[in-house]
Amino acid sequence: MSGERFEDGWYVDERCTNCDAARQLAPGLIGEVDGRSAVLRQPRDGAEAGQLHAAAHACPTRSIRPPGGRLDAGLDPFPMALDDTVHLCGHNSTHTAGANSYLLRRPDGTAMMVDTPRWSTALAARYERLAPVTDVLLTHRDHAAHGRRYADRFGARLWIHEGDLDASQDADRVLRGTDPVEIAEGVIAHPLPGHTRGSVLFLADDRYCFSGDSFYWSRTTGDIEVAESVTWYDIRELAASLARTAGRLRFEWLLPGHGDRRRLPADEMARRLRGLTARTRELRPRPVDFTAVRW
Repeated sequence: MSGERFEDGWYVDERCTNCDAARQLAPGLIGEVDGRSAVLRQPRDGAEAGQLHAAAHACPTRSIRPPGGRLDAGLDPFPMALDDTVHLCGHNSTHTAGANSYLLRRPDGTAMMVDTPRWSTALAARYERLAPVTDVLLTHRDHAAHGRRYADRFGARLWIHEGDLDASQDADRVLRGTDPVEIAEGVIAHPLPGHTRGSVLFLADDRYCFSGDSFYWSRTTGDIEVAESVTWYDIRELAASLARTAGRLRFEWLLPGHGDRRRLPADEMARRLRGLTARTRELRPRPVDFTAVRW
């Protein structure tokens, strides 16, 4: 029957922090209402129910609740393949402000973790089954909370930039300055101070851009944006970083910590990044305001 509901009773509880993770995974089913996520309608088929289960297992506060209120671990889709090289980790952490994290598979059969999901030994084992993890790459201080525990579990190297080193003082590898550095074959770290002093963008295979919180895809504007209202260091520094770096970047996948993901042809991404660089040059410092982010 047209419009028939597949699983009735999904809801969002009062713990929601409006991080946007669930809305990325269940568009059209979960939306922003009065500054928090809300279920817009119930699923109509198995595919839509699967989107809601993904949203529930990504939500950092576990606010996306299925009928009956209890999550079924057997319906956990993570790590979720975005293509044959990158997996979304899910299980976002309240200690990283609900940021997304990723597993980047390498041609030699290993993987790198970019930023971190919530910590648990069970999750670590789940990610290890995908591939041995050799490196944990932190894009900046806000996402450093579980880096050491994951790196130790995997026997991996933990990376961070010197500008944010106080957030992970026991890192194994410290990036310095603003020059790009090839940290592994096909993987280049581009220091991008602005959102924080030590923000870093990781570019892989001229195809994947792990941008941390430096820029993201906005569903509201339909374009690449900076979170100008949540810039902890200096928006003018971010503008300078983009001006210095944008011409060196070529990628198809934009994979941020916060905000949505997007895949476009590399030439189109380059055009939009040039536009972002020009727009950011006109911005000036403003007070931090999480409610002003254009998701």
